[in-house]
Amino acid sequence: RGLGSSGSRAREDSWLKSLFVRKVDPRKDAHSNLLAKRETSSLYKLQFHNVKPECLEAYNKLCQEVLPKIHEEKHYPCALVGTWNTWYGEQDQAVHLWRYEGGYPALNEVMSKLRQNKEFIEFRKERGNMLLSRKNQLLLEFSFWNEPVPRDGPNIYELRSYQLRPGTMIEWGNYWARAIRFRQDSNEAVGGFFSQIGQLYMVHHLWAYKDLQTREDIRNAAWHKPGWDELVYYTVPLIQEMESRIMIPLKISPLQ
Repeated sequence: RGLGSSGSRAREDSWLKSLFVRKVDPRKDAHSNLLAKRETSSLYKLQFHNVKPECLEAYNKLCQEVLPKIHEEKHYPCALVGTWNTWYGEQDQAVHLWRYEGGYPALNEVMSKLRQNKEFIEFRKERGNMLLSRKNQLLLEFSFWNEPVPRDGPNIYELRSYQLRPGTMIEWGNYWARAIRFRQDSNEAVGGFFSQIGQLYMVHHLWAYKDLQTREDIRNAAWHKPGWDELVYYTVPLIQEMESRIMIPLKISPLQ
């Protein structure tokens, strides 16, 4: 009786463990190598600056004076992709997106040179007095998304940010490699990125629209395309949190 009871408990324990222990498929490469563009080695930096409300106008003016000098300086291997103020979402917020052509070595080179740039040092000091908080993330771009290139305006931009469940980035990429085809008709897809440093398992999709009504019309039209609803159905369970920002570009932004 004792042996039978012991064997029963062992089988029960084994069955319970099978409910909670997830089998992992072995992978031979990092997620970044599987999902990112192989033909480029660009690294992106996304900056969020929460500005004191009374300082937003002065902050924008300061950025418009200094940031183009970094963007246009040839010996800095970086480019300003876009710079915006958040319109709907977190208020009194500035968002900047930079590209470092050459990956981490390019980032290190730029940071090293800027530490020797007296004008930039003064800019950071003056800027710091205007901020409540700031954070940044280093990103790679999804291989199946559009390359973010300058565009004429006027446009509004939507930055949709997704906090994924850890371990689901490959699934997300597999579904969106198909889903992006449904969102190309109106040229609204600007860029898609995933985080490498900062808040992890973050995905950012950047879209451009003529106005809020155009955004509504384009998004509604996607639901009439066979297959879009299925892809949404399978990607929603991968998300822990999501956020949408509607942003207005500054005058210096290459994305207008």
